[in-house]
Amino acid sequence: MRMMARISIPVEAGNRGIIEGTLPKVVQEFTERWKPEAAYFTAFEGRRTVFAVFDMADSSVMPAFSEPFFSQFNAEVEFMPVMNVDDLQKGLSELSR
Repeated sequence: MRMMARISIPVEAGNRGIIEGTLPKVVQEFTERWKPEAAYFTAFEGRRTVFAVFDMADSSVMPAFSEPFFSQFNAEVEFMPVMNVDDLQKGLSELSR
């Protein structure tokens, strides 16, 4: 299932991750492992934040996805199922049946 994750890192933990070099390493490992369809990096509500769209084959992967961000940066991680335009059109076509 296509999911969007919002990963939000507190300022202090992010600063420490930049100084120690752990933040770039975790981001690289994240992109290599999960191969997001899209990943956007921004400041959101005053925190370093990633919005990433990726395929979640099973909800059992949530801990493996989240733990590096939780344990190393005390991050907030949220998941939400999302659709692209093709998914939406397919879903809407089912309504007419």
